[in-house]
Amino acid sequence: MKQSMSFIPTLREVPADAEIKSHQLLLRAGFIRQNASGVYSFLPLGKRVLQKIEAIIREEMERAGAVELLMPALQQAELWQESGRWYSYGPELMRLKDRHDRDFALGATHEEVITALVRDEIKSYKRLPLILYQIQTKFRDEKRPRFGLLRGREFVMKDAYSFHTSQESLDEVYNKMYEAYANVFRRCGLNFRAVIADSGAMGGKDTHEFMVLSDVGEDTIAYSDASDYAANIEMAPVIVTYERSDEPYEPLVKVHTPEQKSIEEVSSFLNVPKEKCIKSLLFKVDGRFVLVLVRGDHEVNEVKVKNLLEATIVELATPEETKKLMKCEVGSLGPIGVPEEVTVIADHAVKAIANGVCGANEEHYHYTGVNADRDFSVQQYADLRFIQEGDPSPDGKGTIRFARGIEVGHVFKLGTRYSETMNAMYLDENGRMQPMIMGCYGIGVSRTLAAIAEQYNDEHGLVWPVAVAPFHIHLISVNPKIDDQRQLADDLYEKLQKEGFEVLYDDRAERPGVKFADSDLIGLPVRVTVGKRASEGIVEIKIRRTGETEEVHVSQLTETLRRYLS
Repeated sequence: MKQSMSFIPTLREVPADAEIKSHQLLLRAGFIRQNASGVYSFLPLGKRVLQKIEAIIREEMERAGAVELLMPALQQAELWQESGRWYSYGPELMRLKDRHDRDFALGATHEEVITALVRDEIKSYKRLPLILYQIQTKFRDEKRPRFGLLRGREFVMKDAYSFHTSQESLDEVYNKMYEAYANVFRRCGLNFRAVIADSGAMGGKDTHEFMVLSDVGEDTIAYSDASDYAANIEMAPVIVTYERSDEPYEPLVKVHTPEQKSIEEVSSFLNVPKEKCIKSLLFKVDGRFVLVLVRGDHEVNEVKVKNLLEATIVELATPEETKKLMKCEVGSLGPIGVPEEVTVIADHAVKAIANGVCGANEEHYHYTGVNADRDFSVQQYADLRFIQEGDPSPDGKGTIRFARGIEVGHVFKLGTRYSETMNAMYLDENGRMQPMIMGCYGIGVSRTLAAIAEQYNDEHGLVWPVAVAPFHIHLISVNPKIDDQRQLADDLYEKLQKEGFEVLYDDRAERPGVKFADSDLIGLPVRVTVGKRASEGIVEIKIRRTGETEEVHVSQLTETLRRYLS
């Protein structure tokens, strides 16, 4: 492609609203442009990278036995109502009405559509297993779109769905897709970890996320420093054993704690360590109220609360709901004397607190001398807190460390979550109706592009891996007004393309400094410069990743380029 005929609007300055490297560089190098908050156009270079990633995905999906199709982005509300997610998915689902006042949604995901499609067409066990996938634009009304392509409201996604007659068949395909995902991200050049994850609104169990390691990642990975254990922090179990000290019980005393609301404030005011405080948080769990207790130096893990109670929606009670039910503000909540309609659950660590401190459910008052087995009742103790750095690894090997990660892929075992609610049944070999067993597998294609840009850059610009670079070679004619330079560059452009290289040819009438700066910013793997030695047939090769340069005669150019690009 000749650069003079393309659309690559580079920027010298960093856009003010771009917070992270990938967002800044993709904008500056002319790969994307923002249309609205969380909504982007992919310009020619960005589109080519997307196509490279999609090609890798298609190859790996075909190898895993998946077949491509394309489903509508506009989905009937009735399908979401069948599954129950029309009411539970949340405000991220973009809903709209047509001119006949019928409800629709813009596809955030396609479990309902694919389940209905297969339900209506597949009736016998002889047609299963089946793996179908698509690459398509998805829509989610993110509350706070940020970080460019990493958290948008419109994005490109590959989603696959498998249908089975047995758990063994699902396990086999799940493992195939897991390996296919690992291959995709390896081929894209990414440094990633596969981690145990939560299925969230998707439903199902046994899920893994594929996390690209990055300091700007919004997810925290808990990993062992002595094994290959890794999990999303929400899913890492805590295996610490807590023992109550043998100190004698102190009397329960209500003390005045004016304007002391947070654990830090109360701990400091009463001169007690945070470990002896009980943190109380009131949640609304599928419409009922649950008071969750953890130790003062720990944080409540809402995913663990949700999974323990087998709930669909877990959210903090509002200040108004808290005041009405508990007769106090959030900072004074505690487990002593709670209303009968409130369920109390606690993390294991709470049971071991001796002579602790908790809110008195009265403004500006707390209790001291609190002991769980004497002063309040707990309906259930469980692992309800986030794991912390330094905790023992759940696999018993080493201790936990944290890293940040960008989620680029997720694989789920859905089971019969959708087939049972949407009546996706098949006749088994005995003529009995059975629900199909399902799996679901997603890759954020546009997010993968951003993750690559986040890992592959330097102070000058992007540094694309060969496999996903928009072009292999950036051919630059330093001064097209000089006949020797223009003619040699033109000849090389034609020759290299015929030999299978993808070439971006900078034939613009720009100053050399502008061309070289743009070349570094765009970040193609190899730059070939036709300059002052053109009359001798000598050109300069520069490797973008290392900065290494070499002068070669055009007769040796093809061989040299193949060596570098391999």
